[in-house]
Amino acid sequence: MAEKHLIALDLDGTLLKDDKTISDKTKMVIQKAREVGHEVMISTGRPYRSSEMYYHELNLNTPIVNFNGAFVHHPKKSEWGAFHSPLSVDVAKDIVEACSGFTFHNIIAEVIDEVYFHYHDEKLIEIFHMGNPQVTTGDLRNFLNDSPTSMLIHTDEEHVDTIRQHLSDVHAEVIDHRSWAAPFHVIEIIKHGLNKAVGVKKAADYLQIPQDRIIAFGDEDNDLEMLEYARYGVAMGNGIDSVKSIAKDITLTNEEDGVAVYLNELLNLKAL
Repeated sequence: MAEKHLIALDLDGTLLKDDKTISDKTKMVIQKAREVGHEVMISTGRPYRSSEMYYHELNLNTPIVNFNGAFVHHPKKSEWGAFHSPLSVDVAKDIVEACSGFTFHNIIAEVIDEVYFHYHDEKLIEIFHMGNPQVTTGDLRNFLNDSPTSMLIHTDEEHVDTIRQHLSDVHAEVIDHRSWAAPFHVIEIIKHGLNKAVGVKKAADYLQIPQDRIIAFGDEDNDLEMLEYARYGVAMGNGIDSVKSIAKDITLTNEEDGVAVYLNELLNLKAL
């Protein structure tokens, strides 16, 4: 076979179709890539509890990157260890305090598989229920006692830039933040210096695969560093402009099996 590559896959908008499933074509190509010796991993902003089903569906045996690099572990090898880099609980509470001066709908803090909601919101709780996390509702300044893996500020589109500017002005040295695309206008916060590339590098080092044999796919703001890091940083056709501008290549959309088409051609898999 050709030299072993590491294939790092974002989930939403990349590996997953809009209905949150993996197409049969994409599964077939990924299986073929693994059969000939390549390694495949998931690198997502989701927590493990809401990405675990895809890990098992693809029958992976690699580390997984969750929370955009704030939590990295190997689901099938506990001896590999777990890399958890949460925010300081004091910083988290400072952020909640600062948000009281801005317009927002809710603030959510996640501590691995525990979810804290600043305000009770049935719709959001339903979204976050996957994997049956322990849910706590109430003022985070009073109820959040552990350092959160990530925080989410749900606001309206017109307030996103103002809140993000404040976060940059006050907490730039201790946090990194990004915004989600529509339909949810959410600011996501994790510890400074973390991103998907950090997690992918940990996995690549473990698998002894050099940077020039890493293929990464993504479509959103949180994929930028990973695509820059990978030798083959591939933007999805449905990706945002900033992702396409830094990508080394652009493939078809997630609805057009962009991951499968690109891998089949690059790795000469002859699976399609």
